[in-house]
Amino acid sequence: MAAICVFCASSNTLEERWTDLAHETGRVLGERGHTLVSGGGCVGMMGAVTDGARSARGHTLGIIPQCLVDLEVADRASDELIVTGDMAARKNLMIDRSDAFITLPGGLGTLDELFEVWTTATLDVHRKPIVLLDPDGFYDGLLHWLSGLTDQKFIRPPAMELLHVVRTVAEAVDHIETRLAAGPPDAPSGTASGTASPAER
Repeated sequence: MAAICVFCASSNTLEERWTDLAHETGRVLGERGHTLVSGGGCVGMMGAVTDGARSARGHTLGIIPQCLVDLEVADRASDELIVTGDMAARKNLMIDRSDAFITLPGGLGTLDELFEVWTTATLDVHRKPIVLLDPDGFYDGLLHWLSGLTDQKFIRPPAMELLHVVRTVAEAVDHIETRLAAGPPDAPSGTASGTASPAER
């Protein structure tokens, strides 16, 4: 089974529907036998996704920087909890330890993680599936803006094809399982070529 990383918000002030979505995501991953890789926190959607995985007896791997451990928000119930020196090391290790990525609704930190895995995929650093789980149009504005960048040739169309947008948890996991079963795809034309300028990446 796969190690699937879930990026999501850690705020405790969100509407319950978002924590419910995170819990469902973790539960489905656990039911299907996948390992959940998370940011190692026990609060907000991040806490809910790990609780969901554990409710289905899924294996959980949390990766958290020392500064957040010091704030007492670490998920100490994780089957494996890795503490890193800083946020950058945490993100790098989350990417390295994961076979695929699901991004749920979130704020700046979630967007940073999404763009990191997406950008490195366009550079062919990895060929891991990237799924944006957007049940009700949360990311519509962002996707519209990115489409405009493509029209203006700041982003090449094959790069957009690396991000798979779905509406349900089942669709997200189905896509990842199908992709992983098929093996690594060929590098999309124009995403990792030597002719692409930084702006086009």
